[in-house]
Amino acid sequence: MTREEIFQYTQGKYGTKPEYLWKKYPQYAVLRHQQNRKWYAIIMDVKSENLGLEGNKIEDIMDIKLNPETVDILQSEKGFLPAYHMNNSNWISIRIDLVDNDQICNFIDASYELTGK
Repeated sequence: MTREEIFQYTQGKYGTKPEYLWKKYPQYAVLRHQQNRKWYAIIMDVKSENLGLEGNKIEDIMDIKLNPETVDILQSEKGFLPAYHMNNSNWISIRIDLVDNDQICNFIDASYELTGK
């Protein structure tokens, strides 16, 4: 799934558009609730070496919030990493080019629900 496809999905389902908050990181896009302003996802382009991966590639990742049990399970699955710059027990990084689109949408929905409280 591409970041553009994610943005189309979240705008269609939740009416949210990406927010670009940092000049230093112009590709970092935050998705947040309109009512409570809490983040439910952030999409970033990060050097693979900063993620503990080999190589010098730029990776598109998405951090989302899930329940701690799900985070624990997913960290051993292909396409998932400990959350980049977020709480590792409640957030997880998804390598969006390696995980199934339907799965990504389901995780976005779960994160939206968890952060809506």
